[in-house]
Order: sequence, then C-alpha cells, then structure tokens
Amino acid sequence: MTTLLASVANLGEVKIACETDVGIIDLKNPALGALGAWDYRDLVRAVHLVDGVKPVSATIGDLPMVPEHLCAAVTATAATGVDFVKVGFFPDGSGGGDGWPCAEAIGNCDTGAARLVAVLFADQNPDFSLVEELATNGFFGVMLDTADKNGGSIRDYLEDNLLAQFVETVMERGLFSGLAGSLTLDDVLPLLKLGPDCLGFRGALCGSESRQGNLDAHALGGLVSVFQDWNASSPSRATATAGAQAAACSLS
Repeated sequence: MTTLLASVANLGEVKIACETDVGIIDLKNPALGALGAWDYRDLVRAVHLVDGVKPVSATIGDLPMVPEHLCAAVTATAATGVDFVKVGFFPDGSGGGDGWPCAEAIGNCDTGAARLVAVLFADQNPDFSLVEELATNGFFGVMLDTADKNGGSIRDYLEDNLLAQFVETVMERGLFSGLAGSLTLDDVLPLLKLGPDCLGFRGALCGSESRQGNLDAHALGGLVSVFQDWNASSPSRATATAGAQAAACSLS
C-alpha cells in the first residue's frame, strides 16, 4: 500500500487534511523553501489539533549541512510531539559539509519517540549510497524530493527506472521510502507502480496549482480517491509494504 503524504501550510489546512483519508499530515511552510519549517509553537498546536488521528511529520527548514545546526533543529522539532522529523540532505554549496558526518550526528540526537526521515534531492545529484549510512544511524525512512520547486517534477530530473532503483535501495535496508517533488496528477499512476511507501504532494493539492496557494479540499479529496482505488486493486503491494505502513500508523 502506498500512502498519501499531504503537505499543509497552516492550521486551517491541518483541519482540512484531518477530514480526509490522507496517510500522513506533513507540516511544511512552502514560502520558506523546499523544506520550509513551521514555527515551533504552531507545530505544537498542530499536533494537539490532529490529536493522534493521523501521523504528523514536520520539516526542519532548508539548513546548511552543519551537524550542530541540524541537531539543534531536529531536537527542537522532535520536542513538539510530531511523529516524523524530516531532514534535508543538501549537497555542498549550502554552507556546510557533506551528508555522511551529518547522518551520524543526527542519529545521535535526542528525538524521543519521533522518527527521522532523510530527504535527498533528485535535482542535486543525490548520492543513493548515503542510504546505507542513514540506516546504520537509525533513520526510519528516506524520501526523494526536489529542491528547486520551479524546475519541474522529480520525473523531469530522474527517469522512472532510477526512481525505482531508489525505492528498491531504501526498502532493501528496511526503511520507509517516499517520493515527492512538484508532483502532478500525471505523475501519480507511474509513481504508484514503483511501489514506494508514500508519495508526497503540495502544489497538486492547491487549486492554483502553486505550492504557495491555499489547500483545495476538492483537489485533495480527488487525489485521496485515486490512492484508495489503487491500493484496493493492488493487494500484493499492500502486503509488501505492510510493515512500514504499520510502523507509521502506530506512531499516531
């Protein structure tokens, strides 16, 4: 089964997502970058609003690859009560070092009950060998996204066979796998066929087709229906990823 991760930008959108069959509510501020972070106080409010009905993830922001900076943000975000903390692994050029020492440092952070999800970027020459290091350091999952939200979807940067390779690599390490990155409705079925544990959306959920627009309940409901139909007709996929899905749901 592939679950729908819906990125929401404010508490009003959290309420909309709670009323649908989305799998994960993702707290992200699209105005502040690819993984723009919410204010910590609003994260706490969102967690209380969801009240355990669904798993909640939150991004820590587009931060440089400096271990102490990342650990501080990870620890503070985890303390708000979210289920997943998403950490972007940006390549050199963002002001810091590479992802390997950062993975180790973050793995040693105090995250309480929160699970760590790394985010790699399809438009920035992602290093899939980093998955091994992430698994070794206790990460729960790895997602593949795009950093430049104006450059097209993830499939404009990597062909489907490479995306399938990513999903396979992550799952072979027993980790939760996810694909995101300016996904459109045309991307849904091709990516569902690759069998990731989740697909993440923002722009396609907004009536304006802009990730900084308002969440559209009708668009979200339509996408939820596509996922429900796909999962209902794909029992083998549901069985194959049941372990990862059960782990995600158990956090709520």
